[in-house]
Amino acid sequence: MSTLRAALVILNWNGKELLERFLPEIVKYTPENIEVIVADNGSTDESVHFLNEHYPDIRIIKLNKNFGFAGGYNEALRQIEADVYILLNSDIEVTKGWVKPCLRMLADHSDIGALQPKIRSLNNKAYFEHAGAGGGFIDILGYPFCRGRIFNTLEKDTAQYDDSCEVFWASGAALFVKAEAFWEAGGFDTRFFAHMEEIDLCWHMQNLGYKIIYCPNSTVYHLGGGSLPKSNPRKTYYNFRNSLWMLAKLMPTVWFYSIITPRLMLDGLAAISFLFQGKVRDCLAVFRAHLSFFRHFPNMRKNKNGHVRKLPDQVFKGSIVWNYYILGKKTYRRLSKSASIAKR
Repeated sequence: MSTLRAALVILNWNGKELLERFLPEIVKYTPENIEVIVADNGSTDESVHFLNEHYPDIRIIKLNKNFGFAGGYNEALRQIEADVYILLNSDIEVTKGWVKPCLRMLADHSDIGALQPKIRSLNNKAYFEHAGAGGGFIDILGYPFCRGRIFNTLEKDTAQYDDSCEVFWASGAALFVKAEAFWEAGGFDTRFFAHMEEIDLCWHMQNLGYKIIYCPNSTVYHLGGGSLPKSNPRKTYYNFRNSLWMLAKLMPTVWFYSIITPRLMLDGLAAISFLFQGKVRDCLAVFRAHLSFFRHFPNMRKNKNGHVRKLPDQVFKGSIVWNYYILGKKTYRRLSKSASIAKR
């Protein structure tokens, strides 16, 4: 096994309380040969002062404004020399020995571009967490889901996903990514600002021949909602808009024009559902996302990977909406019985 130089990078924006809570164990359980770095995304709270006072040995990369998740990491990673970037949300609780299995897997397999550990809920530790769970996938319409989480159904972790496998996307909440693969794929798309950028990146890397892997021998716990609460209309906007932008950029033409109409129609149903739930701002966020999609579509489509004519193998060729809401398949294991999704 060759040795890979790794740097652990936490992107912070007004997260002093999260740093106070989670940084002690991050420092404790990160091997000494891995530099811990905080990239501060133009915080206006006391984050930087707290770090200087309590963690003077931690390197701080100060960004002059909030570049979002995508832009903030791109700006910071350009200033870091490492073979592997460990991108960690500030609201992650790590566990003893969480780094080693992931780095070993990356070192042993040159074709792996990125991977994620098992991500469980900090608020309910027996269950998987929304942002990553046991590895991520998307369906043919671009809707994301995970082993252990489909829409809002979270599974209890009973070791049912303790096998390492190839997935479609690895969570940005705890992302191990090879620097060479990251920059070959162009880094995160800064136009996304926040949300879905890791899925976009993983799709790019697969088009370049890299694999995305789930590593169950490492476990972290995610609080979630550290920057934007789950119900925030701004998050709704980014999720719907960025998903559509990603399809415009990366979906092969033979698939794109057959799926975009049903996708937009299902988004419309989601907007109506928000309206009936009294979430008017979320409803409007979906339509704002569609307006942005149509406005930017020509440029996004022009910039797509024109030489890629096939979908990555890890795309679920069916509709997760149909399987979940109509057929009642609310867990990954039930879904995978009728469709081979992951390569073992």
